[in-house]
Amino acid sequence: MAAHCRLTGARPSFGRKVSHSNRRTTRRFDTNIQRKRYWLPGEGRYVRLRLSTRAIKTIDRIGVEAALARIRARGERI
Repeated sequence: MAAHCRLTGARPSFGRKVSHSNRRTTRRFDTNIQRKRYWLPGEGRYVRLRLSTRAIKTIDRIGVEAALARIRARGERI
């Protein structure tokens, strides 16, 4: 499964690792993806999402219903 956030769309980025001798090799900066379960009172069920830690803080601020509305507006199925 792809390591991306369902709410923010954050994906791994790529860069270079530079050693002491200045040799450059490619590396991958992974996002901090967590599986989180939320209760949807409007639908009477739980929903499990793969979210970045930044998105978890966003849901704490705007609420789970508003966050799911943003995800559904992009056309993703929950």
